[in-house]
Amino acid sequence: MARRRSTDYIIYLTIRCVVAFLQAVPVRIAFHCASGLGWLAYRVDKRHRLVAAENLGHAFPEKSPAEIDRIVRSCYAHYLRLLVEIVLLPRKFRYGNWRGSGQIVNPVPILDAMFSPRPALIVTAHFGNWELAGFALGAFGFRTYAIARVLDNPYLEDFFKRFRQGTGQTIIAKKADFDRLEGVLKAGGKVATLADQDAGARGVFVDFFGRPASAHKAVALMAIEFNAKMIVVGVPRTRQHAEGFYYEITCEDVIDPEEYAGRPDAVKAITQRYHEALERLIRRHPEQYFWMHRRWKSVPAVRRRMAA
Repeated sequence: MARRRSTDYIIYLTIRCVVAFLQAVPVRIAFHCASGLGWLAYRVDKRHRLVAAENLGHAFPEKSPAEIDRIVRSCYAHYLRLLVEIVLLPRKFRYGNWRGSGQIVNPVPILDAMFSPRPALIVTAHFGNWELAGFALGAFGFRTYAIARVLDNPYLEDFFKRFRQGTGQTIIAKKADFDRLEGVLKAGGKVATLADQDAGARGVFVDFFGRPASAHKAVALMAIEFNAKMIVVGVPRTRQHAEGFYYEITCEDVIDPEEYAGRPDAVKAITQRYHEALERLIRRHPEQYFWMHRRWKSVPAVRRRMAA
């Protein structure tokens, strides 16, 4: 245990030093470092590079291998730059200057949900800069919550928790804080969640980019149980330059669980609908989705039996 703690602390100190460096140097140098690291990651990370190419090949069968490879390269470049942008958010993004870093597209449904006494679920994916949505809502004065997995490294967990809660967003542990989550939704709270992770064999299977993908039932179940409107949001980067970034906070769909009242397939129908909204967002900016993870790892029981 002592050895594990010491290793965790060394990792934590290393990351703190990197963060301090990126926040201290001129922005253009920080982004230049991100570009170099993105190129390096693409070169050395063969395993995830192949996973991304396979996923993209299924999602966009009309694209040539050269086009797929270009998108994979862009994915690595996007996510390394994204890490730098997240580090810089507390210093570059304020209520008084937010228009220089982005805009809200179709803001009425978002504002309606935020001011409504009903609870709301802000549903997004590992796409664009998903951290910016919660950061921006906090900067605008809205009290929001985000469901997140607790990191194994306790030092990093405390550091990132303070970082993410800097503008008023409260983090709720994904597996250990259900009572608190339930209390927030009962009180009409606004909760954000990443809803594009593989849920294993027990998940509900929906169509996502033309393939069955296992999704967690909990998102739809929470919406139904607490009568929470679902706001499907994406935050794509629309332009970038040497000194900053520019994103759009886009409301792609609003799902009211009352529309599905009495339907025996309500959970699957709602889950399918928000996946379709996420797919539309990703198709417009495919280089900004995290194709490197095994989203389609689980397969339906029928396919497993056929394979056997």
